[in-house]
Amino acid sequence: MSKPDFPRSILAFQEWFVDEQACLDYLYESRWPEGFTCPRCGGRDAYPIATRRLWQCVQCRYQVSVTAGTVMHKTRLSLRLWFWAAYLVATGTPGMSARQLQRQLALTRYDTAWTMLHKLRRAMVAPDRGLLSGEVEVDEFEIGGVEKGRSGGRSAIAKASTGIIAVEVRGTGSGRIRIELIDDATAATLSGFIERTVEAGAIVHTDGWQGYAKLTSKGYVHRRRSQAKAKRDGDTDPVLPRAHRAISNFKSWLRGTHRGVSAEHLQVYLDEFIFRYNRRRTPMAAFQTLLGLSSHHPPSTRAEIVAEGPAAAKRS
Repeated sequence: MSKPDFPRSILAFQEWFVDEQACLDYLYESRWPEGFTCPRCGGRDAYPIATRRLWQCVQCRYQVSVTAGTVMHKTRLSLRLWFWAAYLVATGTPGMSARQLQRQLALTRYDTAWTMLHKLRRAMVAPDRGLLSGEVEVDEFEIGGVEKGRSGGRSAIAKASTGIIAVEVRGTGSGRIRIELIDDATAATLSGFIERTVEAGAIVHTDGWQGYAKLTSKGYVHRRRSQAKAKRDGDTDPVLPRAHRAISNFKSWLRGTHRGVSAEHLQVYLDEFIFRYNRRRTPMAAFQTLLGLSSHHPPSTRAEIVAEGPAAAKRS
């Protein structure tokens, strides 16, 4: 038996998850699609302790939580709230801010919505995700800062950050993407990012920046194209069009969905954009991923999230 499917419309979602028990049943089927198996003794029989969201092994009496390893681990909130949050975040094309989530779920405290949203975002990064392959465009870009002619601006970050993006070439379109924050554009930094994200032997397209000069020695087929030279030669073919399009989409999304982004949590927003971009054709498949039902890493605690920035909850 395979893991349970996911609802593909809002009407189906309402019918599937009518109460806490329906959510618990879904978690059980996701955790043990072949039937209960005790992680301690391998026993196959267990009975539920519903009030604590636990199953106890009949053989050794070991207790297992159905929310362990998910974003809902040790939560005091209703499972229905978490399921709705995952559904709204997974299916909302432009994404969702904490204020929007607070309003949609009728949460009393903004802080609750902020924590839920950040936990869901951290579930978006698969620790074992595959490397980009084939042909890949790579470019670095600035994020944030104050735009010319504006005194402040939405999504402004006090000091501009630098990011680097890799985009798979799929005909005239784009495949998967990866984005990271970087401290500088040196050869070591750029090569390190490419080695972490792009399969060896792939064709890597870059501009003429010297920081990419060592890619051939790293096992890549490097194709450089200087933007300045193309302009001098009257070459109207766009340089790195897929990378530039993805960068533009990211900046528009950041300005349009999130009114302010703290520098401490910027990588999390990058990860959210990557998650959405790579699943733009299959948004509902993201539902289980967000809940943590297909992940292999522990969920983040609120303490871990807040520790990334001393006043993050007030600025993000």
